[in-house]
Amino acid sequence: MTETTHLPRRGLARHIPLLILLSVAVIGAVTLGDYLSFETLRDNREALLAFRDGNYVTLAAAFVGLYVLIVAFSLPGAAVASMTGGFLFGLTMGTGLNVVSATIGATAIFLAARWGLGATLTAKLDASEGTIKKLRDGLRENEISVLFLLRLVPAVPFFVANLVPALVGVKLRNFVMTTALGIIPGAIVFTWIGVGLGGVFDRGETPDLSLLWEPFIIGPILGLCILAALPIIIRALRGKKEG
Repeated sequence: MTETTHLPRRGLARHIPLLILLSVAVIGAVTLGDYLSFETLRDNREALLAFRDGNYVTLAAAFVGLYVLIVAFSLPGAAVASMTGGFLFGLTMGTGLNVVSATIGATAIFLAARWGLGATLTAKLDASEGTIKKLRDGLRENEISVLFLLRLVPAVPFFVANLVPALVGVKLRNFVMTTALGIIPGAIVFTWIGVGLGGVFDRGETPDLSLLWEPFIIGPILGLCILAALPIIIRALRGKKEG
């Protein structure tokens, strides 16, 4: 009798982390948009640069902590944060801090979703038959390639690429590995733009994000997408031949 009484509560408790993340994301989208912006960075850049020069490690740790929160709670300002990494720490260190921060934040979303809703959905997928079973088996057979594609395809929102893998039961180690490696190209681009923010602010301009769609930027990223998709295509062709 006691076990029956507590089972629903346990089931509900598993969803609490994801509900907290979603609630904070909604509140943050409404309240923080004006604060996590280029204007805020521009207005405080001299103070930030002065603090960095005297407290490099402290600022780097604070930057990582803030970036993790932005990603984990899907708050507005992830692009600004990435460029801030380049503005404050340069291309190499900025890219490294951006990748580490985004990976940690993404893993937090993944674990929160998998612990609750993901566990339920994965169990249903494992018990399914027919077309759903084929899709499930195909996903797991090509898990790493699919995860890389989610990271590399520019049209896939970062939040979606964090949440969907948790809901279909991919392995944590594969998620972390493909996230850390798959976001490097985009991180380099955003950090690179951030390195030049000082000059942009001096001219009274705002960063030109249309650069992201220039052929010399988007071309290599699409090339990586094709490489990530090759194992899926090859397996599909082999399956047809065997059939």
